Amino acid sequence: MNSLLRTLLALAVLAPSAAFAQKARDLGDVIISADLKTMAVSVSGSTPELGSLANQAFKAHGRYRLVASGGSFEIKFSAVAANQVQVTVTRAGAVVLNQVAQGTSARNAFFRAADAAVKATSGLKGFFASRLAFISDFSGKPEVFTSDLFFGEVRQITKDNAQAITPRWSPDGGKILYTSFYKSGFPDIFLLDLGSFQRTTFVSFKGTNSGARFSPNGSQVAMVLSGEGNPEIYVSNAQGRGVMRRTRTSSVEASPAWSPDGSRLIFTSDAAGGPQLYIMPAGGGTMQRVSTNLSGYCAEPDWSAGDPNKIAFTARVGSSYQIAVYDLAKRSPAVVVSKAAMDAVEPSWLADGRHLVYTARSPNARSIWLLDTETGKSTRLSSTQLRQASQASVWLR
Repeated sequence: MNSLLRTLLALAVLAPSAAFAQKARDLGDVIISADLKTMAVSVSGSTPELGSLANQAFKAHGRYRLVASGGSFEIKFSAVAANQVQVTVTRAGAVVLNQVAQGTSARNAFFRAADAAVKATSGLKGFFASRLAFISDFSGKPEVFTSDLFFGEVRQITKDNAQAITPRWSPDGGKILYTSFYKSGFPDIFLLDLGSFQRTTFVSFKGTNSGARFSPNGSQVAMVLSGEGNPEIYVSNAQGRGVMRRTRTSSVEASPAWSPDGSRLIFTSDAAGGPQLYIMPAGGGTMQRVSTNLSGYCAEPDWSAGDPNKIAFTARVGSSYQIAVYDLAKRSPAVVVSKAAMDAVEPSWLADGRHLVYTARSPNARSIWLLDTETGKSTRLSSTQLRQASQASVWLR
């Protein structure tokens, strides 16, 4: 089997075919069901920009319902300095939180302040200050971009003039692993240092090199290689050395993701005849199928760091694809949590274990959305200027 065919096989498991995508309609914000546990809050800013950001963020959250006055909390944001924002939270006139957040920019300082407000009012971990790495062909070729969660401060990171896929952050946010067809014309894994913008070849073996992902502590990388035959799961150190094979099957493996404690890997395999989820010890051992009891097509898993019992994945539902969540503790059938008008694929968890980002995909367009898995509320994040945006991964700040 030649390298190109191996690549096609691996990518067929990494993402469902766009040929089966439903015709898209841009519906804007979609609320699937009423959340009986929403909290009424009023938000405001000392500047129009802060007020706009506050409304955008809290409207998208899913836990909050914005009101002009009379809510459970009143949340005010004030500019203090160039990169500092003060947040004041009051309840019935009593101050609950008064804090100044320092950021790398004015937007970042606001998001950090908003995360503090979320924690103070709901007890949930904030995620507004997260960073995204994603793929867009805005410049003509699929390249790696970064942005904040709401697609501000967008920056093109690669200029390879070659197809790039699956960018993944290092735990400290200083590096990105991605696969590119740069130079060789075949999929190799590259490591990009975001401080120096120095790019190094991480792994370049014969065949397919893809799906690279750092372990939670950053000391190891899981990936998919096909140099010894069909695509299998391998693990190396953080420099791409000491590569060791973890699976030995006659099937196709793809999309490895680490458990939050780094002890296990979840991945996709078609060992059962179609793409399904499997878990195995990160150090090697027996792979065990995850019985989602949902679909004959389960792929692209992501293991939540915010709630270690939750795994999000892409499932075929009827003639389309949607995001589903499986609870390892309950072991009941997985639940479809998205109701997108187009295919919903490529989930990536946010820090609170409740929200995730995903790609909404039609035959002619791709965009990135935020999903509240408890309410089904879905909010578009990527701008119309970056319509061809997909494969987002999240740096959990």
